Amino acid sequence: MAHQIEQMAYVGATPWHGLGSQLTQKQPIEVWQREAGMDWKIQESPVHFKADAIGHLGSIHSFPEQKVLYRSDTKAPLSVVSQRYHTVQPREVLEFYRDLTEVSGYELETAGVLKGGRKFWALARTGQDVVLKGNDQVTGYLLLATSCDGTLATTATPTTVRVVCNNTLTIALEGNSRAIKVPHNTRFDPKTVKKQLGIAVSGWDEFMYRMRHLAERKVQWPEAMSFFLSVLCDTPANSPIPEVLPNERALRKVQSLYEGQGRGSTLQSAKGTAWGLLNAVTEYVDHERRARSSEYRMDSAWFGQGAVIKQRALDAALRLAA
Repeated sequence: MAHQIEQMAYVGATPWHGLGSQLTQKQPIEVWQREAGMDWKIQESPVHFKADAIGHLGSIHSFPEQKVLYRSDTKAPLSVVSQRYHTVQPREVLEFYRDLTEVSGYELETAGVLKGGRKFWALARTGQDVVLKGNDQVTGYLLLATSCDGTLATTATPTTVRVVCNNTLTIALEGNSRAIKVPHNTRFDPKTVKKQLGIAVSGWDEFMYRMRHLAERKVQWPEAMSFFLSVLCDTPANSPIPEVLPNERALRKVQSLYEGQGRGSTLQSAKGTAWGLLNAVTEYVDHERRARSSEYRMDSAWFGQGAVIKQRALDAALRLAA
C-alpha cells in the first residue's frame, strides 16, 4: 500500500505531516470515529491451514494456539496473534477521551489509522501552555495509540508540541518517559490508565521548568558539535571529531537547522542555546528525516526510530544543562 495512513481527521491548523481531513471544533466522539476512519471493529477467527495431499484437495486443520484478527468492514486481515492477545478496538481509543473532553477541558486534535488498521491513535490538547522567552509557545498534549499486530502496546503518552514549528516531544525526565503502557497480554482498563496518568501529567510543570533551563543555557560551538555527534552519530560526548563522519547528511542538516534555517531557530529561546539544539533534532526527525512518505516519517517520529532519536536528544540536552 502506497500510503500508511488509511484515514485521519483533525481540527485547527493542518497537522505537521500535512495529512487528513479537517473538522470543525468540538465534534462529538461519534463524528471523530467516522471521519477518522475508526468506525469498524477488530474481529477474530481461528487459524486454519490446508495440508496438501496427493490425489485430493488436502485436509483442513486448526491451530488453536493462535487467531487471525481482521477488519469488520473490509474483512482485510490484520495479523495473527496468540489466543492470549487482548485487542483494543478503534472506538475504545476515542472513548478514552470522552470524559476528558466533556469534563476536563481536553480537545481532540487529530485521530486516525495507520498501516491499514494495524495501528491507530488519537491526540488531544490538555489545556496546558507555556511561553518561553521570545514568545516561544509550547503546548501540552496526550497521545493514546495502540496496535493489533504486536508492534505497539496500548500507550498513553504525555507529549509537547512547540507551536512555531510543530515539533513533537515526549515528556520524559531522567531518561524515563511518562508514558503509560498496557501490553496486549493484559486487558486495557481506561480508568486505571487515567489514574496513572494523573501522576504523569502532573510532571508538566517540572518538565517545562527543565525546558526553560535549556532555553537559558548558552552553548558554544564545540558543545553543539559534540551534542549532534553523540545524538546522531553515536560518538561519545567530548571525543575528537572523526575524520569520516557517520550519518553525515543528517549531521549537516541538523547543523543548518540549528544555525538559522530551522523554524523558530532565531527566537531568543533557541538561538545559541541547548533548547535550540534539542529543537534542531526534533525538527529534523519530524519534518526532514528521509522516509518513504510523510506517513512513514510520522510513524517513526511517534512510535519508531525517530522517537528514539528525539529521546536521545532530550537526554543529551538535559545532561548539557545540568
